[in-house]
Parts: sequence; C-alpha cells; structure tokens
Amino acid sequence: MITPENHVIKKAIISVSDKTGIVDFAKELSSLGIEIYSTGGTAKLLQNEGITVKSVSELTNFPEILDGRVKTLHPAVHAGLLAELNKEEHVKQLEEHHLSSIDLLVVNLYPFEETLEKQGSTHEEIIENIDIGGPTMLRAAAKNYLWTAVIVNPKWYVEIINLLKNNNNTLPVKVRQELAGEVFNHTAYYDSLISSYFRKVNKIELPEKLTIGMKIQQTLRYGENPHQKALLYGSFFKIFKQLHGKELSYNNILDIDAASRLILEFDETALAIIKHTNPSGVATGNTLSEAYHKAFATDTVSPFGGIIAMNRPVDMETAETIHSLFTEVLIAPEYSEDALQILTRKKDRRLITADYNKLRESLGFEIKSVSGGFLVQSTDMLLYDDANLKVVTKRQPTEKEYSALMFGWKIAKHVKSNSIVYSANDRTLAIGAGQMSRVDSSRIAVEKAKMMGLDLKGSAVASDAFFPFPDGVLQAVEAGATAVIQPGGSVRDNEVIAAADEHNVAMIFTGLRHFRH
Repeated sequence: MITPENHVIKKAIISVSDKTGIVDFAKELSSLGIEIYSTGGTAKLLQNEGITVKSVSELTNFPEILDGRVKTLHPAVHAGLLAELNKEEHVKQLEEHHLSSIDLLVVNLYPFEETLEKQGSTHEEIIENIDIGGPTMLRAAAKNYLWTAVIVNPKWYVEIINLLKNNNNTLPVKVRQELAGEVFNHTAYYDSLISSYFRKVNKIELPEKLTIGMKIQQTLRYGENPHQKALLYGSFFKIFKQLHGKELSYNNILDIDAASRLILEFDETALAIIKHTNPSGVATGNTLSEAYHKAFATDTVSPFGGIIAMNRPVDMETAETIHSLFTEVLIAPEYSEDALQILTRKKDRRLITADYNKLRESLGFEIKSVSGGFLVQSTDMLLYDDANLKVVTKRQPTEKEYSALMFGWKIAKHVKSNSIVYSANDRTLAIGAGQMSRVDSSRIAVEKAKMMGLDLKGSAVASDAFFPFPDGVLQAVEAGATAVIQPGGSVRDNEVIAAADEHNVAMIFTGLRHFRH
C-alpha cells in the first residue's frame, strides 16, 4: 500500500526567480531519474546547462499566454499537486483525465520585495511583480505536503538531495511537514508586503485587518535583560548604519529610536542626550559643540553611558568636545574623517549614521504588545495645532518666553509621562519624567536644577498633559518660571488660570496632549 513514507518522487516542477543553486540541484534530481518540468527562464537556463527539461506546456497541452501571466494555472498542474494518492477516487480521476501526480514542487516567487525597494520602481513595475501562479502552486503543494514535497528556499537543496539519495527517492513526513510550514510562512510574508504596499498607496492608516511583513534583520545578544531572547525585525539598519563599536543591544536600539525621533523636531542645529529613552538634556546652538555644552549642563550625571543624537555632521571640534564622556552610542548624519579618528579610539563606543529623511518616512503607526494582542496607533507626528493654540491668561508671553515655551513643548512630547520640562529658548534647564504625580515630576526637575546649580528664574515650563490643580503651576512659579504651556482641558482650568494670573504668569493652552506611556 502506498503511504507518504514510501511514496517515490518521480516528477517535479521547477520554476524559480531566485536561481541560486538551482542548476546543481536540478542536475542531481535528473541523475536520480526524476522527470523535470519547468517554465520560461528557468527552463531555458536548465536546458542550456544540458539538463533534460520539459516545458510545463507539455504537461498542460496549453501554451503560456498573456505575457506569461498564465502558464501554471491549469488543472493538469493543480490536480497533480493536490491529489491524495491513498484515495482510490483521486487516483481514478487522475487516470480518467490522463493526469499524473506531481511529487516535488520547487518554486520561489517574483521579486516583489526587491522591486518595491528598488529606487525608481514605478507602480506598474511593482504590480507586475506580484506573483500569482507561484503562490497558488506553493499553497496547493503545501496543503498536500504528504504527497507533494515543496521547496521555497534554496537552503534546502543540498539536504533534500542527500535525503533522496539515502531513502530511495522518498522523503520523511517530518521533513515534508517542515517544508510545508516554511511555504505558508513565506507566502504570508509575501502577501503582507503586497497588502502593506496597497495600504500605503490607498492612504489607509489603520486597517480593519492588519498584516505586517518583516524579516529578521539581526539576532540580538539578549533583550531588555540577559535572560530574555531578542530579535530585530524590519528595516532598522536601512535607516541607521553602524560605523564602529560593539554590536547594538536591544536597549541601544530603543534609545537610538527615541533620540532620533526627538531630534526630528528641530530644523536648527540641535543635540539631544538620552538615557533610557528619556532626554536628560537638549539644546540648540550655532555649532554642535555649543549645543552639547548647553545640553550637558541640564544634567551632568545622567549622560554617563547615555546616547547622544545630533542633526548635523560631526566635525573635529564636536568630536574633541564629547570624546571624554563615556557614551554608549553617538548618532549623526555623518562624521568627518578627523572626527572618526578621535571617536574610534574608544573601541566599544557605537558610532551610528542616521538618515533622518528615511526615518521620517518610516513613521506610520506604532505597535505595542498586550496580553492576547497588540495595540496599534498612528505615530504622534503633530507638535501643536495653530488653530487650538491660545493664550488663556491676562498677560501675553514675551517673544523670548514664547520661544522658550515652544522649545520646552518639543521636549515634553518625548519625555515619559508625567513629564515636566523647564526650559530657556535654546536649551532644557530641568526635566522631570515618568512620575505618578505631575507635582512630583516638577519637584524632581526643580531638585535636579538645584543640584546642577541652574537658576530657573525666568524659565518656561511645559507639561505634557493638563494641570489638574493649581498646585503644579504654583510650584513652577515658586521655582522661578514665568510662562507655562500645557494642553488644558481640566475641570479646574479656571482655577489654574486664575493662579497664573495672580502671579503674573503667561499661559498657553495647546489643546493637544502628548502622553508617553
């Protein structure tokens, strides 16, 4: 009685876009007496190598048509792929229609992903590289894996030949099942790329059904902690490139992402120092070196082992300025040769270049895992809405205060909630992050400023969400702030505004919140 274990492979279809290793593989199949059918370019390649190959048209008795769009979509192919040979009725129907089992399918798909990534690809080229016959055959064979072995990845070629040679042209069921699983993973990934492309073309931000196609880009040493496994998926290293230093860790990557998103807020020369995804100091300046000194002054303790992100090329002056500080990662658009000579003296320091334009283009939606699923949201790209920006106090902010408020608001957007940021018009002065109480965040910021010897008199204060009570504003006033920016929206807004008016403080409501959990 025929079983999957003793089913001898006699007939194969080979149709591949990626022709890596296919000639040697086909030669081995042919030497084992396996009959090979093929299509188009694959058939021509194998024939040119002296391998006996029959056209799929000989199997279907039907020519390739529609510029090759239709060649394997035929009952002669799919009946052969889907027949269960232990069912008498299936075998009888094959015989009645002069069909036969196809025992091995070797297919990989049109290069949709490569076409998508190739600069200058047109919509028509991208569409034409959506494979139809390939996935259809793959799914059919994978469904019927007990009777049709299916290979989608060239890495299997050598192992499959060895198994065939050692098992009289049969393959173990366990291997067949593993091959089938790989096929369904492969076609799901392929279809998700197509889905993602159309989602982008059709400007659908959050679809009803979400598919995400990503490949492993790097295996990481561990996750947030050494006992956790971690992988990096996607195209991170198409945005960021590592020039020097130790391999990036899971936490490094989180910090790089946070620091780079923050630096996107600035058009002028800016530098941000990040620790555990929170900024410890941010500043602008005429030069990166000047911006560094201002940012570092906010908190001279936390930057040790932190991340520095810059939005201008790093020159020798900047390199000399920051070289003495122990930093895990430096991020910039580029580095001068002189700067690299200085910065690479520390062998473990990671030097990263960032393509900020690509980063901006990549920001579509954000995903966080929760028990049993995912939370998905659009990226917070809006700083404020001019229509909702309004001064709610009797006193208007001065030009200098307004500039400081806008600076602080940019930073508060990137600080973990509850966040309070004291700032001047070109630098942070104190940052309070991630406390359960907004008053506590403000208190921590003020205490840090005192530790650093920074005077908050005349500063602006930004809060990522509304002040629920006047106490937060009063605390800022006591610290020396003369202007406040916050979303507003509390049931006690009138009390908060009254407290500001009483102390001659200017206050702006943005009508927009920037929570970061």
